[in-house]
Amino acid sequence: MSSGSPWGSPMRAPACMETQLGAVRYRRDNTMLLSASSLNSRTWGGSIWVFKDPTEAPNESMCTAGVQTETGVADVAWVLDRGILVASDSGAVELWELLDNESLLVNKFTKYEHDDVVTTLSVFTGGTLAVSGSKDFSVQIWDLSQKTPLKSYRAHSSQVNCVSACPGKETIFLSCGEDNRVLLWDTRNPKPAKSINFCTPNVSPTYVTWHPNKDDIFACGDEMGNVYIVNVSTPESAAAVASHSRSITGLAYSSHSSPFLASISEDCSVVVLDADSSEIFRDQSHQDFVTGVAWSPNDLSSFTTVGWDHKVLHHNLPKADKPESPAETQE
Repeated sequence: MSSGSPWGSPMRAPACMETQLGAVRYRRDNTMLLSASSLNSRTWGGSIWVFKDPTEAPNESMCTAGVQTETGVADVAWVLDRGILVASDSGAVELWELLDNESLLVNKFTKYEHDDVVTTLSVFTGGTLAVSGSKDFSVQIWDLSQKTPLKSYRAHSSQVNCVSACPGKETIFLSCGEDNRVLLWDTRNPKPAKSINFCTPNVSPTYVTWHPNKDDIFACGDEMGNVYIVNVSTPESAAAVASHSRSITGLAYSSHSSPFLASISEDCSVVVLDADSSEIFRDQSHQDFVTGVAWSPNDLSSFTTVGWDHKVLHHNLPKADKPESPAETQE
């Protein structure tokens, strides 16, 4: 901690965290990244926070670093070990870096390439490229090493709800939007976007995420609360699992050899499906929209959710439902 702060927090960390928690992300060493936003009069304010000990969140005095952002924060992502990418309500994509023994967040760039709220972003495996999506209907590819935008695409006819970079593939990603479409992108192609049809007609997909071990499978959630596991070769075979009663706000795969899928929703519930899409866990402790979910890298059967109720909840799967870890399976 930096000296001179009456709360014991770094000097530049805000004194107070906004009410509505947004995204939550874990670094490989279990350090937690958290975003928060709230409406002040007519404008949204936001902040990002780093906690070495996730169990201390959302206690501002126990953060490692934190910073106030220009406007509300819609999404965040780790960039390698010290970088943090931020999707801003202002239309900006911001890159921050942890310095001074990770007690200080310093802005490396703020770029206004979108014309409306940046709703979503995802960093490719190598950590030098990223993709963002916006209410302006566009997706934007970024070169983070050069701190510059590379290419803008406008294939959606309404706002982009979510983007997801394919693990291990630097040119392939997914996007979904309010135009009721999921698009599979390969930026090597002259026409990079291809529609993947599996959702119920006139229902908007709200979230997409790739399977961690298979580059032909992804999960998708929609505004009706359905979860789909989709094979890109046979998308028509994807069946809806009615996990929630309202819109899906997030999905996250665990790191198991046969990963579990956690889903969160505006119905305030948290659900985990096993590899056969059977429900093995449900929690309704949140009292408002659940907005962020991430699996712990330290404990494969533990994951964290955050929500507009300002709660950070750490969930543990029942022992009977804990699968073997990849290391245990190999043995």
